[in-house]
Amino acid sequence: MRFSFWPNPAQPYSEVLELTQHVEASGWDGVWYADHFMPNAPDTSTPWPEAWTTLTALGAMVPRIRLGTLVSGNTYRHPAVLAKMVATLDHITDGRAVLGLGAGWQENEHQQYGIPYYTMAERLERLDEACALIKALYSETSASFSGQHYQLDAATLEPKPVQDSLPLLIGGGGERVTLKIVARHADEWNVWGDPEVLRHKMAILDGYCAELDRDPKSIQRSAVALLFMSDDAAFLDKMRESNLQQPSIIGTVAEVRDVVAEYAELGVDELI
Repeated sequence: MRFSFWPNPAQPYSEVLELTQHVEASGWDGVWYADHFMPNAPDTSTPWPEAWTTLTALGAMVPRIRLGTLVSGNTYRHPAVLAKMVATLDHITDGRAVLGLGAGWQENEHQQYGIPYYTMAERLERLDEACALIKALYSETSASFSGQHYQLDAATLEPKPVQDSLPLLIGGGGERVTLKIVARHADEWNVWGDPEVLRHKMAILDGYCAELDRDPKSIQRSAVALLFMSDDAAFLDKMRESNLQQPSIIGTVAEVRDVVAEYAELGVDELI
């Protein structure tokens, strides 16, 4: 199992660099960065660096670990432009980039920046097409694509990524549509969740893979959760009672080790 780090996207670059250098030096496997332009809150004045620019700077400074978004909103950039950006990052990092992609969900940044938000169904349709388009650009000398939302006309993307197959990670756990898109296109898949959530979602994903006659083991699985580890019982009790909005791992070192073992037994390839 790989272990990776997800910094707070509101931290200034100097702190993110320091943390990433610590992650590198202490043997972790990757850093994942949230791709948003502002907090999902009534007050959006918090400083909020752009994700791919930050990852590019980190890639030039930190020589070993994988770097990717968890995840980019497909609505934010044309997928061909995004594919070009990530291929460039792959060269800067000598083959350590991962393209993490999702349908997009945070409405306030679309509204403030004048980015079309679309319906949920339309965002998922666009994600499906974007994945196929990006794969074509990375694998074909000249790619043409005719979709409902995106088109390519004998498009070139050079230089190709350093990696023979730059990983496309799809984030999300939607059981009716998103996991079908994962089964069709993803090299890696990520979802927020505890082991029980992962067990449930992975079974559904395996079923969609079977429908497509795809080996489910060809899709690496990663889970993400907040971590609160301490020997202070009062602190741990406070965190357990705090109604955190995101899945969390809370416990002593021994308790955290047991939870990690549950993820591993399920076949989770990476814990973030």
